[in-house]
Amino acid sequence: MRHVLLTGATGLLGRYLMRDLLTAGVPMAVLVRPSRRHDPHRRVEAAMRAWENILGRKLPRPVVLAGDITQPDFGITPGEAEWVAQNCDRIIHNAASLSFVTTGRNAEPWKTNLDGTRHVLEFCKNAGIRNFFQVSTAYIAGLREGVVYESELDEGQALANCYEESKVESEKLVRACQDLDTLTVFRPGIIIGDSESKITFTFHNFYAAMQLSQTLVSQMSTFNFSGRAPSNDIIFNIDGHERKYLVPVDWVSKAMAEIVIDSKLHGKTYHLTPRIPVTMRLIRDVLEEAIDIYGTGFTGAGSQESKNTELEEIFFEQFKVYESYWRDDATFDSTNTQQALPNLPCPHVDRSMMLALARWAIEKRFAWRDPVVESADLSPEGVGV
Repeated sequence: MRHVLLTGATGLLGRYLMRDLLTAGVPMAVLVRPSRRHDPHRRVEAAMRAWENILGRKLPRPVVLAGDITQPDFGITPGEAEWVAQNCDRIIHNAASLSFVTTGRNAEPWKTNLDGTRHVLEFCKNAGIRNFFQVSTAYIAGLREGVVYESELDEGQALANCYEESKVESEKLVRACQDLDTLTVFRPGIIIGDSESKITFTFHNFYAAMQLSQTLVSQMSTFNFSGRAPSNDIIFNIDGHERKYLVPVDWVSKAMAEIVIDSKLHGKTYHLTPRIPVTMRLIRDVLEEAIDIYGTGFTGAGSQESKNTELEEIFFEQFKVYESYWRDDATFDSTNTQQALPNLPCPHVDRSMMLALARWAIEKRFAWRDPVVESADLSPEGVGV
């Protein structure tokens, strides 16, 4: 069996894909860029050791390629590029920028989501990789209403932010490529932590709102005799009925892994979304219970109530980047996913699961720390080609 090449391996979904595919016996190569403190080999080894600590058993290692999709040919050596051409026949393009603000098309999220995808396609052409798995997002639907089908992409819909715009253009770019034999597109909803263990390695969206609220309340509010703090200054300019498609990362990864492994399921688009969304009112209720506050309010969708306190001013300013994120969603049809994976339904995201996820994140202080890996400790199978 030839290798699967994975981009975005050290992100939340990427880590789960490494775990699930390697556990299933799929040989993998991962393209990873250096962080400010660690080189790619140490980043991948730390991620794999974290899984081993969690699972209590040894796991195989992927081949590590030190590169960056924002560079032509990923900036890897000719020898590494040749190794990929000889050993990889599939790619899961998972790397993405989640930025909701931009200074222009030369900056994020365009730099990664569009220019990076262009580099990935060019690299695949040169390496002879003709089976492509694209990780898009259900939110390419933008501001559409009603039912959004898996076969649809650009229906002239308005888009809420630059992230959605960049992902639409990225998916269109891949679909227009003539150098692929198969294209399989995954469109997950808003990815949250593990439905069973409650683990998450990153703290975006749902977690960001909770962390911001907790930080402000702890600094500027007083807990009363009930052990809870009033939070009337935390006000969301929504109605509360808005629907959001939160989806556990463990299910997204398992679904993707099954589809990647089974060639009969290739060549389709899959909405990886739950059948039943949650409402913003439920998210608000979970937030209040998790951080022991009460009295958060809704001012109505699109309204901009005057801010009378310093806390209100800070909350609105910090939360502005997510403002477009909490709108009401369309209904995502997932017929392809249900037909492909009849025995793998998406776990229902309910109050109990969300509260457990929230409390786990609070306990970890909204931070994940991998095991420390020294360069001398790297195993040979984890140091590349």
